[in-house]
Amino acid sequence: MPPWHSLKMLLKIPSDVKFVSPFAKEATGDNALPLMLSLVCAEIFDGESDTEIVQLQRVFHTGADPMERLRLRPSFEGVVEPGRLYFLVDDVSSMGTTLAELANYLQVNGGGKVAGTILLVNAGRSVEFKPVPKHIRLLEERFGDEIRQIFGIHPRALTANEAGYLVGFRTADEIRNRLVKAEKETRLRLLSKGY
Repeated sequence: MPPWHSLKMLLKIPSDVKFVSPFAKEATGDNALPLMLSLVCAEIFDGESDTEIVQLQRVFHTGADPMERLRLRPSFEGVVEPGRLYFLVDDVSSMGTTLAELANYLQVNGGGKVAGTILLVNAGRSVEFKPVPKHIRLLEERFGDEIRQIFGIHPRALTANEAGYLVGFRTADEIRNRLVKAEKETRLRLLSKGY
């Protein structure tokens, strides 16, 4: 019996699922890990791996702090099969930003259905993906429409880790000031890496 047989029984993933990962067209080095994991999952769970849906730009999340991750949101392209079940596969998730954008892309651009997520490492504070209702309520009361204006995303669309991070700010000006600092930090971090 293969070593992953018990994993297949434990997870009970449907055989008609399609595994999709956030990878850029130039999937090399670290960026190749999510794609390779997607291919391995498809093999283990008798599904398919989608290699046509790709991330359009590099967001340089490795080494980024939470505010940098919030401001650097990826976008995707590729054909989504309407009604198809998708499992999101990634190597590491910190804030859940990339997976949230991928899930949104699948649902909005063709009616794909997200059945679950497989990660090697969840580096976020929360193991839940969906935000705590109390945090969303607090963000809406405290900031009104400011979160949407600053980040281009409605508070209810934030991940649990994103919402939990933003709850720590008392005013929209605090968020804006931290965002300006994050932009400078991103530039310095990328310059140090030769970008």
